[in-house]
Amino acid sequence: MSVDVPALVARLRQLLGATAVLTDARSLQLMASDLYASGPLPLAVIRPVDDTALDAAVAAITASGASVVPRGGGLSYTGGYACEPERSVVIDLSALDRIEHISVEDMYVVAQAGVTWKQLYDALSPLGLRLPYFGTFSGAGASIGGGLSHGALFFGSARYGSAADNLLGLEVITADGTRLRTGQWALKADAEPVFRNFGPDTTGLFTHDGGAFGIKIRAAFRLIPLPAHTGFASFAFADFAAAGKALSAIARVGLAEEVYVLDAGAVAANVERERSASAAWRALRLVLGTARGIGGKLKATAGLIAAGRRVIPDNAFTLHLVAAGNCREAVEHDLAHAQALASAQGGSRIAATVPRMARADPFPGLNAVLGANGSRWAALNVKVAHSRAAGLIAAHQRLIEGHHAALQAHGVRVTYLCSALCSYSFSFEAVFHWHDAWHPLHEAKVDAALLASFAVPEANLPARALVARLREETCALFAALGGASNQIGRTYPFVEVLDEAPLALLRGIKQQLDPKARMNPGVLGL
Repeated sequence: MSVDVPALVARLRQLLGATAVLTDARSLQLMASDLYASGPLPLAVIRPVDDTALDAAVAAITASGASVVPRGGGLSYTGGYACEPERSVVIDLSALDRIEHISVEDMYVVAQAGVTWKQLYDALSPLGLRLPYFGTFSGAGASIGGGLSHGALFFGSARYGSAADNLLGLEVITADGTRLRTGQWALKADAEPVFRNFGPDTTGLFTHDGGAFGIKIRAAFRLIPLPAHTGFASFAFADFAAAGKALSAIARVGLAEEVYVLDAGAVAANVERERSASAAWRALRLVLGTARGIGGKLKATAGLIAAGRRVIPDNAFTLHLVAAGNCREAVEHDLAHAQALASAQGGSRIAATVPRMARADPFPGLNAVLGANGSRWAALNVKVAHSRAAGLIAAHQRLIEGHHAALQAHGVRVTYLCSALCSYSFSFEAVFHWHDAWHPLHEAKVDAALLASFAVPEANLPARALVARLREETCALFAALGGASNQIGRTYPFVEVLDEAPLALLRGIKQQLDPKARMNPGVLGL
């Protein structure tokens, strides 16, 4: 079925208004790329400022024979919103950016899908509240809709899990324009969305789906009070395996809101940023802002001075954690327990500058979508049981070592970030860095002054091909080890690795909700 593009664009402008429908080349190119790859251009982009006619717009798109591709903040690298050739309309949800209701009495918040994690954090903090899991590194631009579609995690995840684990209900538009709610929101009667599992968990059906089952337009999350006390600790290890074992030990007993391991290369660019006097002064102000009382501020300042410009010791793997609670003595107990567990694996205490600064300014902007000197990067992640972490670390290091000569020849680097997802899951992330031509998304998100300080890179096809091969081999390794990934998009195998019965169930749900396969076709392999 061919799409009558002029008629469809006219209908969408009638429904949404002329300014909400974009067909210019720049907008189409931007919406066709993520941080790793660019694909076919969409037929059009719609960017509604409210959702009143969005159901009718979705119905018009799918009835025309076009497919619908939902897009949040766009800061992914797995092809989650790749378009079909000459067939897709991208729904850019970034203008649905209103926090609609905060209930201090019932401890929930309702926000539209385009709201960023930073927006929520900034709105809730003055009320003494926050989400339990409260955002990812890219939370200044990453949206809650995208995060729920792709499994966002980090700040708070060691204790509270991912974004989806803290979700109470969703409002979704399916392929034919049907609008539905989940959880307690699904009742005919007016009800607050405070109980997710009202019967089968239909809320979970629409999380981590990459937009395969419907377009999220608003979400309700549970809230917690801001912890009264927060503590920080960092430890250095001689090798990756020991740091990973310490992470698992700390996670298993629930000592931290986040606990993560970095190698020295993973923070090299951040260290470079702290070399100027103005950056160092900003770092000091951020650190002081997280310390309570004059004693705490003096201690924090001394730690920062002691760390100097070498936040990460040379060639070390470092573990960083944040402990929090409503009792100072309990936080200090957790930090002492964490130190004992880290010491048992050979860890030595270092200044806790990294976790303190990460918490002081969790959403600093999006300049980090480019790496040092304007380099590109893309990550791959996997979740395994703690008992499989050491084997995974060793296997991936062997995989990378097998490409040592090519990595050296083409200037490709690999760094690592590992973290805890609750007490039971070890999150492993390999990050590939290389110099290559930027995508439109890089240029749109990085501050113009910083972008101008870099030499504009040329296409680097050999490095690009090597990174593609490393990503393919890494995904195959993850699958062979029985790992699960978030932000699956079109990169990780999904339907290929599922057992027959759960796959049949998912295909049946997809058929029920989207019989003509017009909702982000191909994502998850569906």
